[in-house]
Amino acid sequence: MDDLTFQKRADDSLEDLFQALNRASADYDIEADMNAGALTVEFEDPKAKFVVSPNSPVRQIWVSANVKSYKLDWDEASSGFVLPATRQSLKQLMADAIGQHLGEEVEL
Repeated sequence: MDDLTFQKRADDSLEDLFQALNRASADYDIEADMNAGALTVEFEDPKAKFVVSPNSPVRQIWVSANVKSYKLDWDEASSGFVLPATRQSLKQLMADAIGQHLGEEVEL
């Protein structure tokens, strides 16, 4: 995948996640913000910050959440970024990470 294709796919994926997080903020104590191509999710209680950002040189989306780092690759079959080990989509991974942090099941 070339740089322009990766950037478009990453931007679209992060925007889709951002919109889902904004909708979910009505039901969960989270605040999402998009700045300079990176997405952050902040929590008041317990205090934490998750970061989702594209990494262009390796054509991945990186997620830092719950003191862990995840590297998602583009998957043609699902037309989205997935975690290779579990096949979780970006939204599924974030829903699970947020749910783990809040101690409740989260849907995005």
